[in-house]
Amino acid sequence: MKSGRGTIGRLSDPRFLTSATDVSQLGACHAEVALVGRSNVGKSSLLNALTGQAQLARVSRTPGRTRLINVFVTGPDRWIVDLPGYGYASGPRAESDAWGAMIEGYLLGRPTLRAVFVLVDAEVGPTRLDLQMIDWLRRVRMPLRVAATKADQVKPGRQAARRREVAAALGLGPDAVAWISSRKGSGLPELRNELAALLELR
Repeated sequence: MKSGRGTIGRLSDPRFLTSATDVSQLGACHAEVALVGRSNVGKSSLLNALTGQAQLARVSRTPGRTRLINVFVTGPDRWIVDLPGYGYASGPRAESDAWGAMIEGYLLGRPTLRAVFVLVDAEVGPTRLDLQMIDWLRRVRMPLRVAATKADQVKPGRQAARRREVAAALGLGPDAVAWISSRKGSGLPELRNELAALLELR
């Protein structure tokens, strides 16, 4: 499969599968990975860039618009799951609590979940909610990978230092954080290969 950016790794025939409000509404699959992060961190843009399909996931200009568990299938029975963003919840407190329960129910209720990719903003750095999410994933022993998105928004002369700062805030080494720009394509081939390996795509 080709795009203007070249061969799209091994994420074959990506397409939207379904949306759900509860993990019980999802069927079975062979393997899946999930994307989670604060609203406006660029989850949909990253998914589109990884698959080479600009319209695969809807990119909203209004933070907090993704309120469902959105499932995309790639290859034979492999899923990439876009979870609702956190941090910009509007409306009643009960609705916000329901979103948190939705995310937790999914993360704890999928035996085929291979890893969670936690997206943080490269320029902003990890927020309190990002750190809470990462701490929770570690406590439940969920395999996770941190990816810093919007890396192109960090000035070139600050890139190396900013990578160290973001990693240090997470208690990680600089090489443990993927540095990604959906707009410029940097870091995408490596991240795409990680996803393909986790999903056992050959």
